[in-house]
Amino acid sequence: MDWVVEAAQQASASHSVKTRLIASLNRHESLDLAEQVIDLAADRISKGIVAVDLAGDEANFSGLEFSGLFKEARQSGLHVTVHAGEWSGASNIRAAILQLSAERIGHGVRILEDPLVVDLAKERNIPLEVCITSNLQSGVFPKSSEHPLPQLLAQGLDATINTDDPSISRITLGSEFAYAYQRLHLSKEVLQDRVLAAARAAFLPQEEKKDLLETLLTDLDVS
Repeated sequence: MDWVVEAAQQASASHSVKTRLIASLNRHESLDLAEQVIDLAADRISKGIVAVDLAGDEANFSGLEFSGLFKEARQSGLHVTVHAGEWSGASNIRAAILQLSAERIGHGVRILEDPLVVDLAKERNIPLEVCITSNLQSGVFPKSSEHPLPQLLAQGLDATINTDDPSISRITLGSEFAYAYQRLHLSKEVLQDRVLAAARAAFLPQEEKKDLLETLLTDLDVS
């Protein structure tokens, strides 16, 4: 963990890009390991670790046993994001929000299966970390025409555009936006709004978030 923190700090300084880190846990691994990771992450908040994430096989492993640890993580000052609603249905998204205190949902693309969960996510202002190429490559949606990102936005959900695993998928964030424009037919205005939505969803202090938004508004030439 210290090696990653140091590498991120060096890269940030070299390229003038602010970086924050999320420590990831896996559903199929032990609670003892999860507790250790959370403790290590909490000790490194001042070094740029800002959140914990729960990933792994949501179809076969419940995340509910992590609820106590995630409560402790929030109390220690860490934010929480949870992978849910990708390989399993909307019920996992509900559990992530209500039982795991998730502030963001990784993927969340199956949320439309339950209108009540859609309403919950909108009521709580929960951003969805949507990863188009990853969803297509993993087979969650076999065809681009089946990807629900346009429908998520039409329902008023706060869906942002992300890469998931750029080194595995051999993509960039820019190529994901290009795909959304060319294949999912989202307009330039919608995509600009999604850039700003991602900034609003960032796990940053309010002043840093405000600065980021102002920079993006200038770069995008959005009034």
